[in-house]
Amino acid sequence: MSDTVQLPRWIDVGALPLLNLLLALVVSGLVVLAIGESPTQVVEILLYGAFGYEEAWGYTLYYTTNFIFTGLAFAVAFHCGLFNIGAEGQAYVGGLGVILAALYLDFLPFPIMLIVAILAAAVFGAAWAYIPAYLQARRGSHVVITTIMFNFIASSLMVYLLVNVLRPQGSMTPESEQIAEHLRLPFIHDIAAGVGLEMASSPLNLSFVYALVCSVLVWLFIWHTRWGYAIRTVGANAVAATYAGIEPGRYIIMAMMISGALSAFMALNEVMGVQHRLLIDFTAGYGFVGIAVALMGRNHPFGIFLAALLFGMLYQGGAELSFEIPTISNDMVVVIQGLVILFTGAMEHMFRPRVTRIYTAWHLRRRAQEAA
Repeated sequence: MSDTVQLPRWIDVGALPLLNLLLALVVSGLVVLAIGESPTQVVEILLYGAFGYEEAWGYTLYYTTNFIFTGLAFAVAFHCGLFNIGAEGQAYVGGLGVILAALYLDFLPFPIMLIVAILAAAVFGAAWAYIPAYLQARRGSHVVITTIMFNFIASSLMVYLLVNVLRPQGSMTPESEQIAEHLRLPFIHDIAAGVGLEMASSPLNLSFVYALVCSVLVWLFIWHTRWGYAIRTVGANAVAATYAGIEPGRYIIMAMMISGALSAFMALNEVMGVQHRLLIDFTAGYGFVGIAVALMGRNHPFGIFLAALLFGMLYQGGAELSFEIPTISNDMVVVIQGLVILFTGAMEHMFRPRVTRIYTAWHLRRRAQEAA
């Protein structure tokens, strides 16, 4: 009989991430102390800036929306044993699909355009992810290397298009034309006003609802379809999947294309919902933070939502923090965010051996007492 006991789900997906988060906050508190500020005051301002008033909630959920999309994108690929670092590039190219549809099909009514924009983002993002997926599945080129390269290729491509093709005549700013007003995603505060509710203005828009819908769809796809089962089987053991009649290359390509489409949906929030045009670097690092969001959420849609909300809180609360306490600059806020990513992402298994030993000892002692 094995000397160790498998950890229950509530420890694996709940207690361990919470321990990592608490350690990150403790270390962040020490950094704040080192510059002569009060950690308790910093926490109070951080929480108030993220949740203390209606507008703060709107901004927090706006950031959360982007992290949900990129977190889901990474999770789908990860279930297939793939480390997709290309969400930035896939979202960038997805934004190109959204803006092309909105500019050249502006005669369409909003409901139809919304469907067209979703499809355009999905097709462009999936197509950009297909090439690294094919190289991994058929040529053995590691997906980490190729997706990093494709981030740079996407960035260079978008700079060229925004400077030489999409830039409006007479404008010196490298950005596209604005999309027609009737094709923009409605803000949540405008929707609320339409039904008689008063809400503070914020960039939170209809894409947040779509992010929640995508979370449910990813949950259904990964755990309740045969394609999701095949993806998880390939991710667990590609050789065993082959013996079971599952062709790994096919599902590697499928998982990466779905991942690319989910990354591209971030453009719905940024391009169609908030900026109303295509900007250089509108992805703003959301794709990379999505990796930490997925890992912290244990690659489950519900966990990803909670982790995305945490990072949305750090982004919005951090902006309030740097405004209220001048000694804590934006760079210091980035340090705090980086510590959370470090301990919840890169060092997520730091407590696992110790917690496993403690739980195993407790479990074996309880079984011995029951046997007696």
